[in-house]
Order: sequence, then structure tokens, then C-alpha cells
Amino acid sequence: MGKKDMPKRSHLKKPTWIIILVSLVCVFLVVGYVYPPRDSTACYIFSSSSCKKISRWLPPPERELTDKEIASRVVTKNLLNTPPIKTKNPKIAFMFLSPGSLAFERLWDKFFQGHEGRFSIHIHASRVKPVHSSRYFQNREIRSDKVDWGKISMVDAEKRLLANALKDPDNQHFVLLSDSCVPLHNFDYIYNYLMYTNVSFIDSFEDPGPHGSGRYSDHMLPEVEKKFFRKGAQWFTMKRQHAIIVMADNLYYTKFRNYCRPGMDGRNCYADEHYLPTFFHMFDPIGIANWSVTHVDWSERKWHPKSYGLKDVSYQLIKNLSSITESVHETSDRKRVTTITPCMWNGMNRPCYLFARKFLPETLDTLIDLFPRYTTI
Repeated sequence: MGKKDMPKRSHLKKPTWIIILVSLVCVFLVVGYVYPPRDSTACYIFSSSSCKKISRWLPPPERELTDKEIASRVVTKNLLNTPPIKTKNPKIAFMFLSPGSLAFERLWDKFFQGHEGRFSIHIHASRVKPVHSSRYFQNREIRSDKVDWGKISMVDAEKRLLANALKDPDNQHFVLLSDSCVPLHNFDYIYNYLMYTNVSFIDSFEDPGPHGSGRYSDHMLPEVEKKFFRKGAQWFTMKRQHAIIVMADNLYYTKFRNYCRPGMDGRNCYADEHYLPTFFHMFDPIGIANWSVTHVDWSERKWHPKSYGLKDVSYQLIKNLSSITESVHETSDRKRVTTITPCMWNGMNRPCYLFARKFLPETLDTLIDLFPRYTTI
């Protein structure tokens, strides 16, 4: 009986080993298909089509940086890691970008009164020499050049203002303002808001639409990839550390100067809306607020924001603008995706806006009358 059982057991072993062997081969082939070897010769032993398909899923190999990129990143990283130098008399630099005279100089005069020594003023007048009505603005013009809307000359003017303001070591925060900007709070409120913040207020958000990523040009490669391309309002405030980084950058500025301009590749790219938002998103995304503290109303969806005339200006308008606690970004594609984000100041939800534009010159007297009331809000 035992002898009859022997062949039976041997008969069962053969198919078992065959099954195991076939299974191992199948596993080997599946693994080869799903995880093809990086070596191209070995890869195509399995399937050339699988190599092409899988290559789309795998992360691209890390790109070797150019000498200029390495140098730029080293400088930027070192500047970001350098503790800011504290001064005995920290000031805010108010930088006005204007074609000529400032329509709201008398209003700003009231804003600055009594705070001498805590601010500096720098004016870039691109067309005509300003006529001043306030002593604070006398002889505060820097060497200026022509500025064309939407062109790199706008960024050049911003950098010119920063360079001049950086000469004073006491200037610790830098505010870019237009000739149509007005303050929404008193000086002390704005000084404390900016001087004690842990970020720069640079607007930066991702817009996949035609007025966002649609303006990107492949000529910016390899240094600026499309996935990093961002958009934002040009009206920034920034810490001294960030201002120095902007002055130190030439590589990325050159990319935007050459390849982000009206008519580039049949598209209109505006460097003042993309250079700083993209640059800081790439190098210090947690160091910026991703919104601007200067309010502007784009609700009319025109080429230019809504202007405030005499009939629009009231105590209630200023109160409403100065009380907003959420920033809003809307994409320019067909979906019109709206993102609403609480404005966080050092971890606390605070009002977003310190300034507002675009106010017409006809509103000056009304704003001066309202100033004592709305700056105590």
C-alpha cells in the first residue's frame, strides 16, 4: 500500500513547481512592466511602450543647475539666513511711483505730521518734476526715468526706488505707493502693522487662465518653470532683507525683462504683475503674505480697476475698506475660481488693507475732512 502511494506524491510535486515557476516569471514580468529599469536597454527588453508610458508617471530626473543659478541661489539663501540688523531708529520708507506731482500730498502731510524721524519719503517722477505742497516731500525725488505701463520699465522704477531707500540703514520696511493711493489708518497703526510683521506683503497666487499662466513663455526655461509662474498686484511692502534680495537678483530679472512683455509670443505679459510674485514664490514662499496691503477694486472686470470719484467717497466707504479681513483672488479662466483667504498677521486674523487706490484728485478735500474720523477707526 505504501509503495502505491509513492508515485502519486511525485506526480503532485511536478505541477506544483511548474505553477511556482510560472508565477515567479509572471511576477518578474509585471514588476518589469510597472517599474521598468532606468537603463534604456534593459527597459526595452520588456516593452518600449511601457517605458514611454511609465516615464510620464515618474518624476523627471533632477536638472543640473547652471553656474548662474547656483551663484544666485547661494546669494539668496545666505541673505535669507542672515539675521536682520536692528537699528536704534527703525523707519518705514514710503516710495511713491508717480508721473509727476502727487495729488494727495496734502492728505499725506496730515498722515506724517508728528511722526518725524520714523519715516522717509522717496519719489520716482517719470514725466515731470513734481510741485510740492508739503515740506515732507521737498527734495525727495530720486533720479527717475520714463515708465511705460506694462513694461519692464515699471520694475526698473521699483528697483530704483528700493536702491535709493536702502541707502538709509534705518529703513527697515519699504512701501510702494502710486499717486492715487491714500492711507486707510493713522500712522501709528500702519507703522506697527508693518514694522512688527514677520512677512513681506507681496501678492502672489496661481492663475491658470489667460491672464496668469497663459502669459508664460517657454523661453524662461530652464530657470523659471511654468509650475512656479505666479501673478499678483505690483503694490508691495517688503522687509529690508527682501529688498536687498531683489537688488541682488539679476538672473531672474533678466528672464522677465526679455520674455515677459507685451506682444511676447502673441501674448501680453506684464513683468510688474509676475516678476516679484514668481521670484518670491520660488525662493521664500513662507516669507510673503500672498496678498497686498493696498486695496483695489477689480469688480468691474476692466483693464483698469475701479476709480473712486467724489460721489463715491464717504466715511462708510473708508470704514468698509479698512475693515476687510479676507483677501480674494479670482482666476481668469472660464471657471472663474474664487479663493477667499483670511488675512493673517503674525498668526492673528487682522484687517487686510492699510492703503487703497485708485482715488481721483477731486476727492482730496473730502478725504482731508474725513481723515480725523476714519483714522481713529
